[in-house]
Amino acid sequence: MTTSDKFREMRIPLNHGSGAIPAVGFGTLIPDPVATRQATKAALETGFRHLDAAERYRNEDAVGEAMQEVFKAGAIRRDEVFVTTKLWNTNHRPERVRAAFDASRRRLQVDDIDCYLIHTPFAFQPGDNQDPRDAQGQVIYDSGVTLADTWGALERLVDEGHARSIGLSDISLEKLKEIVAVARIKPAVVQVESHPYLPEWELLEFCREHGIVLLAFAALGHAMDPNLLEDPVITAIAARVHKTPAQVALAWAVQRGSAFLTTSKNPRRIQENFDISALPEDAMREMRERITTNIRFNAVVKTGVPGFIPRVK
Repeated sequence: MTTSDKFREMRIPLNHGSGAIPAVGFGTLIPDPVATRQATKAALETGFRHLDAAERYRNEDAVGEAMQEVFKAGAIRRDEVFVTTKLWNTNHRPERVRAAFDASRRRLQVDDIDCYLIHTPFAFQPGDNQDPRDAQGQVIYDSGVTLADTWGALERLVDEGHARSIGLSDISLEKLKEIVAVARIKPAVVQVESHPYLPEWELLEFCREHGIVLLAFAALGHAMDPNLLEDPVITAIAARVHKTPAQVALAWAVQRGSAFLTTSKNPRRIQENFDISALPEDAMREMRERITTNIRFNAVVKTGVPGFIPRVK
């Protein structure tokens, strides 16, 4: 069995660029900038070495401030931290990509972005309004640009040297196949909702075949109904291996070959989510064979608009 330290420090090599992505990542989708700064700093001090940000989160400044505070303290260097951020839907037109990328770099206070993702495959009306709507409240999409056009602009960022790797987020397998077929530089990372209730085995297998890292967000299901942390298979394994259900779900993500993101403002929970270790093989088999619930919590893959689907029992 892999030791705890090796498991937490695992890095997965990327298919282009010279880097490797930490399998254990911290997501920064935290609405309050003060809380963002505190949580990001706590995550780095705990041991997280992958930070996932986004233009759309409107808090890249706070993430950058937290990183600089930790770097200046001297315990962690910039080259030890893998920084991901994302291009928002209103900046899909190729002529807008470089400016959006540079703005993220400035806010994050870094020269290079380790991985730059297209946040969703949906192009919105270009402009400063991140959520353009018509008089009926419907999203205004941009039919004047294709995902392949936007991908080409990301490839040029890699050519210029400040984007070390590029990828896609909130994308279906079908759309991913379209980009892989035409890409000069293949996606290095695909970030999608994935957890024991949405294992995305077919997508994971395609990613493996093409050397793409599947990076799971909502890796704990956001405690929504049905709550995967209350799943009897997971809770039984947790009791058996003396870990929490959250630690079991996160270990499952890494052990099956994906990376994951988890988010919390609570220092104790941040530590818990980092303190994972490998599961016995019989536990992995149980989770694959006995968990039958299949739920997607986030509807973003259908609309390009982030949002979790409320469910009532």
